Amino acid sequence: MSDKTIENEEELAIFTGDHCLSCTSCMSCCPVMEASKEFRGPKLVGPAHGRLRFSQADFEDSLDYCSNCKICDMACPSGVAISTLNMLQRAEYYKKHPHSRRDDMLAHGERMAKLLRMVPFGTSCANIGMKIGKSLGVFSSLGIAGERDMPAYAPKSFLSMFKDIMQSPSEKKVVFYPGCFINDNEPEVGVAFVKVMQKNGYEVLVDTGFNCCGSPMVVTGYFDESREHAMNNVKRILAWKSKGIPVVACCTSCSMMLKNEYFELFGEKEMREAGSNVYDAFEFLEILDENGELNKDYKQFTEKLLYHVPCHLKAQGFGTPAANILREVPGVEVEPADAGCCGMSGNYGFKQDKYEISMKVGARLFDKIRGS
Repeated sequence: MSDKTIENEEELAIFTGDHCLSCTSCMSCCPVMEASKEFRGPKLVGPAHGRLRFSQADFEDSLDYCSNCKICDMACPSGVAISTLNMLQRAEYYKKHPHSRRDDMLAHGERMAKLLRMVPFGTSCANIGMKIGKSLGVFSSLGIAGERDMPAYAPKSFLSMFKDIMQSPSEKKVVFYPGCFINDNEPEVGVAFVKVMQKNGYEVLVDTGFNCCGSPMVVTGYFDESREHAMNNVKRILAWKSKGIPVVACCTSCSMMLKNEYFELFGEKEMREAGSNVYDAFEFLEILDENGELNKDYKQFTEKLLYHVPCHLKAQGFGTPAANILREVPGVEVEPADAGCCGMSGNYGFKQDKYEISMKVGARLFDKIRGS
């Protein structure tokens, strides 16, 4: 982040660590610290390291263990953007150090999916190849956890399926930001979103000019590349805002990046303005509910649901709208999992050297799911 992009000195202090009181609140709640002794903690690798302006030779090795789950940010009584400082420190490291093949693969899922979809049966062959590769230990040799199943590609992307969806035109419109995972791996989520918005009188638009939000790149140190994605996405979000059309995302990591992290990481004023036009899907539906505009023509169910609140949803600070809306559905009982971080944190849990940590972090949630 450039100091020139923020005029308010008090706000700048939040992003430099100068408001850090060294109270260790962030360290007491860090799930990675609890799971591993290798990580020195968010305070030491973020605010302290950044504030002292250590040289590149003094890079804090344990910074690689930060999962960017954002729990430290929520715990800080001074509001210091600790995880952002961690990511900025990581970016400094990769200015002088090469990336691994593993990190390149995990950071550029969108690129790989586009290449595969250009080839007939490309995604089908990739799905078979991933299964074979896992059994032969290919992923382990690249530093990807061999215990993990790589997410399968859907036969058709959401953007392809969207072209075939028949919608009723409406003056009320939203732009859906699918993100990489929904577009390439779980397009049915995007299709369901379109159906819900149609039921509520909205026409859904898509903008094929959007890029990946950049979150996978930030956590793996591809800072400049993620900034390019951010500038493109911000430009497009502001164009939709000028037309009075909000942008809505179903992936909480995407919405957090678009709404908050662009400004925190890169500091451009227009990024904050763009963020104000981005909504989580259930956040948007809850606003409709509060305004008396939500279609509540629900069917009757008899379901008990265990609801896990993602860390990146908590970090956005608007509560749990999904749970609130689900509780309004007749016959649906929602039980909060209340079991902490899941441990995956995007691509963190796919890394071989982080696999055991991710499993320890998510252990309470796994037990809760098994017992539900």
